[in-house]
Amino acid sequence: MRPFGATILDATGHRLSAEEKAFFRDTRPFGFILFGRNIDTPDQLRALCDELREAAGHHAVITIDQEGGRVQRMSAPHWRDWEPPLDLAKRVGMRATEVFYLMYRMIAHELHAVGIDSNCAPLLDIATPQTHPFLRNRCYAETAEEVTRIGRAAAEGLLRGGVLPVMKHMPGHGRATRDSHHDLPRVTAPRAALEAVDFAPFRALADLPMGMTAHLVYEGLAEAPATLSPEVMRLIREDIGFDNLVMTDDISMKALPLAPAESARAAIAAGCDVALFCNGSLEERRAVAGAAGEMTPAAQIRATRAMAARRQPDEIDIDALNAQFQALLGGALHG
Repeated sequence: MRPFGATILDATGHRLSAEEKAFFRDTRPFGFILFGRNIDTPDQLRALCDELREAAGHHAVITIDQEGGRVQRMSAPHWRDWEPPLDLAKRVGMRATEVFYLMYRMIAHELHAVGIDSNCAPLLDIATPQTHPFLRNRCYAETAEEVTRIGRAAAEGLLRGGVLPVMKHMPGHGRATRDSHHDLPRVTAPRAALEAVDFAPFRALADLPMGMTAHLVYEGLAEAPATLSPEVMRLIREDIGFDNLVMTDDISMKALPLAPAESARAAIAAGCDVALFCNGSLEERRAVAGAAGEMTPAAQIRATRAMAARRQPDEIDIDALNAQFQALLGGALHG
């Protein structure tokens, strides 16, 4: 069988153009990512997912950023709106594990119903007083132990709902004081501190099927941003112990110093399995797909393993789950 293209790509609108269909047929990307511009109604979204997979010629992974709070692409009136994760975790306190399991199980229910089988969550970055506002209230907690506990619950909710979790941003973005969408953050903390705190949740959840890199420089580890760094990729594989599929964060983000096609080539050379590229023109997507090429044999094995982790959702009563969730929120207000 022909290997997958080492890319996760997006679409321009609610349906695919003829040019996009031909491009995806030729490049056979491993997966796709969806944004608000791709989403109208449940029926439309389900049809788009079918089109994407038909064009790719295989049951491609389709992912989305549905964290809750500011970062959720599906919202009212067709889907639930969720409180920012850090605000929610602080409000419910010791109930956070159960609350986040239920939240992400309900998110998985909504995703799976329209054909989406992956979510770019859990976010395992640890909030600090200095964490940039673009990230801080997307975090789950301010300690490695709490982030690990809540992150595991979120991942389990997704998996039981038939949705592959993507833990992010490896090996830890919480110390960043700049927004990597616009600038390149630099972290000066010594490796011992990173090992003890930032890396710990990723090490604890290294059994998850997929992970996403961070676009920042760890000055004590490497000169290049983590996504483009062989040294950091070795750390992720050997020290953190993650031998499943690694995707980059979006290589169009301004934190990376290279053009997207060059970033794709450098990320694959550094050891990433697949390059995520968003918000580019068709010509830019063609250039990225050409630079990334086909998956390496090792990446193909990891991709196949991740796809095999997809499962049919457990049978649930969604109304009962929501009632349980609301009761826990009410208990948090009075407990």
